[in-house]
Amino acid sequence: MEKNSKSRPEAIAAPVKSTLRLASGLAVLSNLAGLGQAIMIAAALGGMLVPPMVWLPWQIALGYLGFSALRIGLGYLAEGRAFAAADRLIRLLRQEIIDTEARTVPRPGGGGVGATAALAVEKLDMLQPWLTRFGPAKTRAMVVPLVILAIAFWYSWAIGLVFLLTGPLIPVAMAFVGVAAQRRSRSQLAKVASLNDALMDRLTALLDIRVLDAGPHVVADFAQGAGRLKQRTMAVLKVAFLSSTLLELLAAMGIALVAIYAGLALIGQVSWGSYGTAISPQVMVFLLLLAPEFYQPLRDMSAAWHDRASGAAVAADIDAWRATARDPIMGAGQAEVTGPTTLALSGLVLRRGERRIAYPDFTLEPGQSVAILGPSGAGKSSLLLAVAGLIAPESGEITCSGQPLTDATAQAWRARLGWMPQRLHFMDETLRQTVGQSADAQIDHALTRAGVAEVVAALPDQDQTVLGELGGGLSGGEARRVTLARAIYGKPDLLLADEPTADLDAETAALVTEGLLRLQAEGASLLIATHDAELAARLDRIIEVDQL
Repeated sequence: MEKNSKSRPEAIAAPVKSTLRLASGLAVLSNLAGLGQAIMIAAALGGMLVPPMVWLPWQIALGYLGFSALRIGLGYLAEGRAFAAADRLIRLLRQEIIDTEARTVPRPGGGGVGATAALAVEKLDMLQPWLTRFGPAKTRAMVVPLVILAIAFWYSWAIGLVFLLTGPLIPVAMAFVGVAAQRRSRSQLAKVASLNDALMDRLTALLDIRVLDAGPHVVADFAQGAGRLKQRTMAVLKVAFLSSTLLELLAAMGIALVAIYAGLALIGQVSWGSYGTAISPQVMVFLLLLAPEFYQPLRDMSAAWHDRASGAAVAADIDAWRATARDPIMGAGQAEVTGPTTLALSGLVLRRGERRIAYPDFTLEPGQSVAILGPSGAGKSSLLLAVAGLIAPESGEITCSGQPLTDATAQAWRARLGWMPQRLHFMDETLRQTVGQSADAQIDHALTRAGVAEVVAALPDQDQTVLGELGGGLSGGEARRVTLARAIYGKPDLLLADEPTADLDAETAALVTEGLLRLQAEGASLLIATHDAELAARLDRIIEVDQL
């Protein structure tokens, strides 16, 4: 696994590999254009030291401006291509996450919603510095120093030897620092994911936290987690600053050695280092100007090593997300499901992670109600997911309106269902829009039947109050009744409810129960997973489930 994780960053970039190669090639040409600038400057300074000049001043000026424009233009094109490739790759990966999450259901223990959201929203953007900086820098470091090294050895073996001995010190030093940087980056990103999961859990359980008066403890615990994240982030920054300081020191030492040799050679204090003949001032200035150009690609690559470490950590997270066990959501076909809403289970077995859950056979006729009872983890919620066609059975059959529930029939079957989830979630829209079409008069009827009309009247903007994702402004019981109103408005043939009275006081639970029974009285069937014995006793039948 570790071997695969080391190669994954490059594999992640496969969809934009050709564009990144073009960007890297343009970056190399841009750096090589700097050699032309160095030639023009060397001709001017060398001519001043030992007249006459090789070229006329206007020729040198035009040549320098031409090489400068070429270098800037090629650099602009290289960066443009690299950023375009990075943006495209991030969009593709983000779309992959969204599409996969929409088409599949993660199995139990397959990762939290907060971690997935952090990956799609925050972490993917961390790929951009790696793609735009490290890739082109790595290509420049593989080409430009070798070209300059060959030029240096052509004129002076001494300067060539300085480059040869000091140049490799930079990537070698970064190899040691890079191990720590990548390990710390992975630790920091893992903490970001876990903190997002923790935040989602706290927000979901906000009502329970208030009831238990656990607010100060939760805040203190979350503050500690944020503090640990800050420490990890600072540790990553420390490694980055340390590596940058080390790079500058090594590069400065190499440039200083070349400058000392060039100065001593120009004043005649050093006669060795060339191949029998003295090096002209123009060539010596040229070689001196090449020293920063020799080290710069190595410095750029090493400075961007932290970006690669972050990219590798994100790529590992993408691998882990892709490896998450998932069950496909049924419903690719368009077959119609008509007739009475009869639900029948025969030999149904579901596989949820390592657990294998078998269910008793039963039939739910139109207008009937069934309570699904069992201990926590027995598979009550999984049964509702299977009846909704969100997960496929390992064996057995679910029949809806006389037809097997398959990919061909699942979409049409779901159109006849209502859903009351255990974990409430709303779109960022008004309460009226949450229940149904804002101009529909049936919304007021649904709110009244769900026992939430008085609650709506007390809200600041009444039914135009924007709820937010977690139903801001509503208590847990009020939010449950809003979801019940949404179900009543939809007039489902079969309502699937997952713990509709969980965590509610007796009065609110009674209101929700009465609303469910009124919906049944209007002709809907009810399939309710619950721990509430009072609710179960008021339904037509009780089915008990347990895992094998």
